[in-house]
Amino acid sequence: MATCIVIPAYNAEKTIFQVASEALSTGLPVLIVNDGSQDETAEKVRELPLSLIALGTNRGKGAALRAGFQWALANGFHGVVTLDADGQHEVEAVHRLTEAARTGGFDILIASRYSQFQEMASLRSSWNRFGVWCMKKRTGFEISDSQSGFRYYSATVLRRLKLEADGYNLEMEVLLKAWRGGFVVGSLPIAARVADGRSTSHYRPVRDTWDICMTFLRYM
Repeated sequence: MATCIVIPAYNAEKTIFQVASEALSTGLPVLIVNDGSQDETAEKVRELPLSLIALGTNRGKGAALRAGFQWALANGFHGVVTLDADGQHEVEAVHRLTEAARTGGFDILIASRYSQFQEMASLRSSWNRFGVWCMKKRTGFEISDSQSGFRYYSATVLRRLKLEADGYNLEMEVLLKAWRGGFVVGSLPIAARVADGRSTSHYRPVRDTWDICMTFLRYM
């Protein structure tokens, strides 16, 4: 089967309908993973022609992504594109990302916001730049953004890697395990609509950045 789109969502009632509608406009199957939302996230998309699964409690972005990956593999998809639910990503670029992954032979291809790092808050901008430098020094990966949630994953890499993180650090974990597994990882310049996320983002700058750093050090 073709590629599908997976969108982890937590308390995203303000943005999820627009994001899901744009994702459906690509013509690709769409899965929403409702990560224990306490608002009307599920109700906002229930009438749309997409798949919806729910985690009983809020477990974190990583847990929602892992659930989405399992669903995609169980349904025979050969690739997954992930999008955040807050509307920051340029959904129209989904096919450009998947085509670049196919022609370049990438197992993971990240939509890079490198050109917008200067627009981010200082902590996030500094970590993104430092993270890219550390990743290149350690793995040799020629990527310019290690934390964008807009990504392509091949079914092969998702099937082979055992992912464990529940939070935002899963997106670091998968890169380091892909490096250890000899997979091909790259990035493609695709500007985000809002470089530093939306006011609805649940990213905690200090705690989540710390978890990401610790994940990097764990796999050093």
